Amino acid sequence: MPLDWDRGPLAEGLRCYENEEFFLAHEHWEGVWLRCTEPEKSFMQALIQIAAAFHHLHRKNIRGTASLLNAALEKLHTFSADFGGVAVAALRESIRSWLEALDREEESPSLPFPHLR
Repeated sequence: MPLDWDRGPLAEGLRCYENEEFFLAHEHWEGVWLRCTEPEKSFMQALIQIAAAFHHLHRKNIRGTASLLNAALEKLHTFSADFGGVAVAALRESIRSWLEALDREEESPSLPFPHLR
């Protein structure tokens, strides 16, 4: 199943993600994830985990944020540098930076949210 980020639920979820409406992004992407097959299914699950992680961050749940980012990073390690229209290598690096900041117990790291596209 090709991932179309220009229209439909992926585009709507991306718009929400970029507006820091992480719960809504998660909701849009979950419907796509349910219809995917591998490898897109695991990839979409990682993106959903990232959105959920930052929803937890907005709620000051640092432990939940780190746990979900670690789970997403684990899933993303099997994907090429670019997959499904997403710069995966840059995404992995951004997640690592966030995890390092959270390990330093920074509640609100002054990092940009990971860029997906």
